[in-house]
Amino acid sequence: MDITWTQFLIICPLVFLAGFVDAVAGGGGLISLPAYFMGGLPVHYVLGTNKMSSCMGTALTTWKFARRGWIQWRPAAGGVACALAGSSIGAHIALYIDPAYFKLIILVVLPLTAAYVMTKKSIETDKPPYGVRRTAAIAMGCAFLMGLYDGFYGPGTGTFLLLLLTGAAHMKLTAANGMAKAINLSTNAAALTVFLLNDAVLVTLGLIAGGFNIAGNYLGANYFARRGAGGVKHIILAVLVLFFAKTIYEMMGQ
Repeated sequence: MDITWTQFLIICPLVFLAGFVDAVAGGGGLISLPAYFMGGLPVHYVLGTNKMSSCMGTALTTWKFARRGWIQWRPAAGGVACALAGSSIGAHIALYIDPAYFKLIILVVLPLTAAYVMTKKSIETDKPPYGVRRTAAIAMGCAFLMGLYDGFYGPGTGTFLLLLLTGAAHMKLTAANGMAKAINLSTNAAALTVFLLNDAVLVTLGLIAGGFNIAGNYLGANYFARRGAGGVKHIILAVLVLFFAKTIYEMMGQ
């Protein structure tokens, strides 16, 4: 498939923005996926090429967070395994349940999630941390749950995972974001492998857009390092509003 310069000009800047948002608070796919659709690509190329550019950007952020010591490798490894298992189960469930029913649930969950975020002075948890084993167990449960969601539906997985890891597992924001990135990188890489094996990736576009996504992730990771919890709350709210609008738009178009 031939790609025009117009498509590059539409897709690449939005993929850059998606990388920035994803590094800070997750949910970059809510921007990058529509960007590829706006470029006029067929659905299977949208999904595959988006995974390539997303993987490239997430790999950079994961590396930067790891260098800062923000990834606790033991619970992260367990979280990755649980997320992959949940994703596989969620994908199989999706074969039997109409996603339209799930979107109705999302329309209730999103306002409640936004209300939860707005009532907190900061996304950073103010609750005392759990012990290592309890934290790891809850984090793995959250990862499985979000993997299940990601396999079944997907949008906003990183944002929801960040909120669960800070709220339920009492993880520090930096550690929660580090684990979320490690999980996202693993699940995205697994999906990308499938798309590559089935020739569903526009490699040239994916690599160039991936460069923009890396740049966005680089700036987003630096922003998160400087601002921390102070800059995350408003970005998460913006992601939730975007997700809510996207869900309503999809339902109206059916």
